[in-house]
Amino acid sequence: MSGMGEEALVEIESVAVELARLVAAEIQTALGRELAIRYKGADDREGARRYRDPASEVDERVEQLIRDRLAERFPGHGVVGEEMAALVGDPDAPVWVIDPIDGTANFVNGLPLFAASIGVILGGVPVVGALWCSTSHALRSGVYHARQGGRLRFDEESIELKQHADLRRWLAGEPDATSHPTLDWEVRKTGSASLECAFTAAGLLRVARFEHPHLWDVAGGLALLNAAGRIIREYHDGSWQPLAAIEAPAIAAWRRPLIVGEAVAVDALIRARDSMR
Repeated sequence: MSGMGEEALVEIESVAVELARLVAAEIQTALGRELAIRYKGADDREGARRYRDPASEVDERVEQLIRDRLAERFPGHGVVGEEMAALVGDPDAPVWVIDPIDGTANFVNGLPLFAASIGVILGGVPVVGALWCSTSHALRSGVYHARQGGRLRFDEESIELKQHADLRRWLAGEPDATSHPTLDWEVRKTGSASLECAFTAAGLLRVARFEHPHLWDVAGGLALLNAAGRIIREYHDGSWQPLAAIEAPAIAAWRRPLIVGEAVAVDALIRARDSMR
């Protein structure tokens, strides 16, 4: 259990779900009203790249709210988030990795495809994840969540998704809108890595690829994927390898390409990617 007992994991999963729902309430309150928006790294450059990484007032307020709650509940734990500097915890303590809104560009434009991601990592291993998603397999918003050794659940209910026997054309998440011609699926691009992790764990996407995700984009989703029995591969040292643990000089600096999903689909996508190199 990566040095953590079942009782502690249950408690942490419960808190992660609680925090994800807290974020959801903030997001839903903000929908439809005027938002203050800034663009990270915006300067005097011309063209579309100048405004590619938005952050809303909700992102910043919610991350601070989560950090305050964690300081009360788990004062020795570390925190890594998208909007603020990492907080170093006790050496052997869990690290909470948070993204208040993954898919902010969708959010500020009113496109309902985004997620709030809460992940917990212990010794480099994702042990808990809770992702509030704006939509789901149940056609409503809710929290996908899981802990190490447990099952994937949606709002406390275990997920038992069944595939249609006659389905022949699958869906895959990709960072661009094209796919290798030999692959037998259609490509979807949601604009939220967290959402695509949850959808892949729940079986809505057969496979998903992420070019260079930040840790906060995928940390919560990795725990869901593990609980659902999905395969996770990272590109490192020139090859696709099983992701055993998050490894980097500083955990917040981790950024490696990922392919996640059903084993057969992951292998097929890896072969296709390798053939293009």
